[in-house]
Formats: sequence, C-alpha cells, structure tokens
Amino acid sequence: MSDCIFCKIAGGDIPSATLYEDDDFRVILDLGPATKGHALILPKHHYANLYEIPEEMAAKAMVLAKRMAAAMTEALGCDGFNIVQNNGEVAGQTGFHFHMHLIPRYNGDQAGITWKPGELKDEVRDEIVAKVTAALK
Repeated sequence: MSDCIFCKIAGGDIPSATLYEDDDFRVILDLGPATKGHALILPKHHYANLYEIPEEMAAKAMVLAKRMAAAMTEALGCDGFNIVQNNGEVAGQTGFHFHMHLIPRYNGDQAGITWKPGELKDEVRDEIVAKVTAALK
C-alpha cells in the first residue's frame, strides 16, 4: 500500500535501524521502545492484520520471532522476552500492517505487559467452546 508507513519501512524506502532482513521480512528497532532492544518484525508485503496474512507467512513470522528472540536474549542479556501481536484498535494495534513486537524484558523494567486474571465460569466456558469449535468446522 502506497500510504502504509510500515510498507515503506519494510521496503527500505524509509531508513530504519535494521537488525535482520530477508526476502519476506525486515526486523527493525521500534522508535518508541517499551524496553531496550524492542524490535518489530515487518512483512515486506502488506497484510493489515493476523486475519489477512497467509498461514505460510504467519508461520515464517513465528519462526523468525523465535530466532530473533534467541539472538536478542544472547546479545542483550535480558531476563525474559515478550512476543506481542495486536489485531484491531481495541487490542492495541496502531499500525494497520501486520507486525510482531519483540520485547526483551529486564527485571524491574516496568513495561507493563500484563493483565489481571479474571474467572472462567462454567457456562461461559461451555458457550465459548461450542461457538469456537463450530467456527472451526
């Protein structure tokens, strides 16, 4: 897409701090990092979100995320790692080009990527199981 900033970055039209690049992806440092080393995996082809990206490309993105997490953990000496992928504005997606956040975690970093656990009630559980299994058929 001609107006997509992530397409321009992934395509090399806008300079970035590139950590990795291949035919399908570019991995860059995030300009608004949650922690030291926060990076983004950007496909070079435009997909708005997880719903649009082909399964083969989604699988490649996850394999790359694993590889990058291992390299970044070794290089940066972080204490843990988050891999985050948001879909839709309500879920925190701000750039509508599929991307994965690679967030090195450090003891005491205050990145705040957590939530307060709720309670799964039996009737809600049964409803969700029925609806999702039906949607998968």
